[in-house]
Amino acid sequence: MASLSFPSPPNQLWPKSFQRKDQPLLQRSRLFPFSPSLKLHLRTPIKFSAQDQDELTKPPSSVAVVSEEEGSSASGGGGGSDEEEDQKEQQELDWKNDDEFKKFMGNPSIEAAIKLEKKRADRKLRELDQEAESNPIVGFFKKAARYSLAREKERLEKAEEAFKALDLNKLRNCFGYDSFFAVDARRFGDGGIFVGNLRKPIEEVMPKLERKLSEAAGREVVLWFMEEKKDDITKQVCMVQPKEEMDLQFEYTKLSTPWGYVSAIALCVTTFGTIALVSGFFLKPGAGFEDYVADVIPLFSGFLTILGVSEITTRITAARYGVNLSPSFLIPSNWTGCLGVINNYESLLPNKKALFDIPVARTASAYVTSFALAVSAFIVDGSLNGGDNALFIRPQFFFNNPLLSFIQVVIGPYADELGNVLPNAVEGVGVPVDPLAFAGLLGIVVTSLNLLPCGRLEGGRIAQALFGRSTAALLSFATSLLLGIGGLSGSVLCLAWGLFATFFRGGEEIPARDEITPLGENRYAWGLVLAIVCFLTLFPNGGGTFSSSFLNPPFFRGDGNF
Repeated sequence: MASLSFPSPPNQLWPKSFQRKDQPLLQRSRLFPFSPSLKLHLRTPIKFSAQDQDELTKPPSSVAVVSEEEGSSASGGGGGSDEEEDQKEQQELDWKNDDEFKKFMGNPSIEAAIKLEKKRADRKLRELDQEAESNPIVGFFKKAARYSLAREKERLEKAEEAFKALDLNKLRNCFGYDSFFAVDARRFGDGGIFVGNLRKPIEEVMPKLERKLSEAAGREVVLWFMEEKKDDITKQVCMVQPKEEMDLQFEYTKLSTPWGYVSAIALCVTTFGTIALVSGFFLKPGAGFEDYVADVIPLFSGFLTILGVSEITTRITAARYGVNLSPSFLIPSNWTGCLGVINNYESLLPNKKALFDIPVARTASAYVTSFALAVSAFIVDGSLNGGDNALFIRPQFFFNNPLLSFIQVVIGPYADELGNVLPNAVEGVGVPVDPLAFAGLLGIVVTSLNLLPCGRLEGGRIAQALFGRSTAALLSFATSLLLGIGGLSGSVLCLAWGLFATFFRGGEEIPARDEITPLGENRYAWGLVLAIVCFLTLFPNGGGTFSSSFLNPPFFRGDGNF
């Protein structure tokens, strides 16, 4: 059968087997115009049969992919003979096998999806009305189904009022020589992508053009200025989307809810508990409750100081750019007590500078605070051994955990390669260290873990701002692979952090509204400095007391002896 031609939907929501190669911008964008919030209105998956053909084959209007007009329905004529039913079934089978239809259905605009689902509900209601109700039980269930379909139709009608595809012809008239000169336009969801070039600074163009486009569309719109590379040619594009759809997308993924805050509090309490439990592992033998309090409170205070300073700095920086943050979620760990803090962005980022500065504010402030704690402990005690209130770092803490070797390099190993206990250690106990200094050293390592360029960790966000989505995705894959290799070699910390970073913080951030303006040399220099610090503090070395053999079974506390 002849294939039908439809306006092309956004590429990143197509099935992979149908993704087009000529849309590099869409391949690297996480902006989903087909908002998941539509699921609130469409409770059942959208399925299409031959009876939807009339709705799809009508000429598309400039406002939507599907025409507003209600042509004659395939089910409207005739009475339903066997020949007609066979023809419909065969046509439905042909539709399912048609590649172009699959491409279109991979990601229709929201308006088109609502119209087709509304048509489907209408057809089901007509079928129920035509069926006889001889059995009262069957009639009851049909009545319930009819009521459910009527409610669904009402929801769809309300959704249809909110989701209207933008008229690209009207929008194109808003572009010009004094703002953004558009030379081409194509449909993208319920909005569009306009290819052209900026004629004035973006901070001057964006508010002016956004106001004009909103007036032309009769509703608020959101703009993104990005770069699209095709055949080694880089072009500037302006992407336009209805603001309501983006608001609903953020509403759907929002964590600033009662349950979100309850979860944040629960994780906070859990993390405090793991810090308390881990602290007990470093007490000297025979320590009582008073010793526990005297040794653990400084360590606990150090953790709280690092977390508090980095959190305040992060939220101040985000507020400066007008970015809303979700509640902060602490990450508990039974090895280090805490593996840092994470949060999501709950509003659009204005530019790449915001995408860079917010994670840098968190990591840089955590580094500075951690270093200050370690140095202050050294100044007060004259060394890092902590005196009478010292914690004793046992060699099991570093076993099969090369990511922690930086701490052992600073405080010194417990024994040499021949097993002889070194002078800086206490035989049968461990290496003494000041609790505050230990908190600072752990803070440095944990901050470096969060600086790894993987997914939506702070390092992944920085990599996305510096190098773009394609390079950031490659770095993320490489980091996950290295952490996986470390986990296979026996490192529990590598395995746990690799799984967390890959599956819980995977993916990328949505595009910033201004991805054209360069970051500047100063931010690249900051990125280089942080990368060097991260590398030096996580790079495995031979100074630690840990196994170097490959594919060893994981080492857990309580296994083995000194």
